[in-house]
Amino acid sequence: MTKVFEIGQSGSFSKTITETDVVLFAGISGDLNPAHTNEVEAAQGMFKKRIAHGMLGASLISTVLGMHLPGPGTIYLGQNLTFLKPVAIGDTLTAEATVAAVDEKGWLTLDTIVTNQEGVKVISGTAKVIPPK
Repeated sequence: MTKVFEIGQSGSFSKTITETDVVLFAGISGDLNPAHTNEVEAAQGMFKKRIAHGMLGASLISTVLGMHLPGPGTIYLGQNLTFLKPVAIGDTLTAEATVAAVDEKGWLTLDTIVTNQEGVKVISGTAKVIPPK
């Protein structure tokens, strides 16, 4: 039986970004940029402290799509992203995906946003997925 998705339907996932998350993401991705990994150097940069990797925050969108909406079995085809604000270690992020369109094949376009604990939008974009059958 095929799931039916409707415009406006949404799902979300929240997570507090920890020191461990940043260190593990740096190791997994190979992105050891001092802005993420070196407190002394980061203090001299534009944000005056270490920040989390933008793609770490964006990865929470993948969690929404793969686990919540559309859910397990989803095939991620594409994503555009705009990074609006830095994410600090200790920020609690909420990623949300909202169905914006359903095409003739049943594939979905979703508006995606990530906000911090203050409700400030830190990432926005659009995803294209094939939902599970």
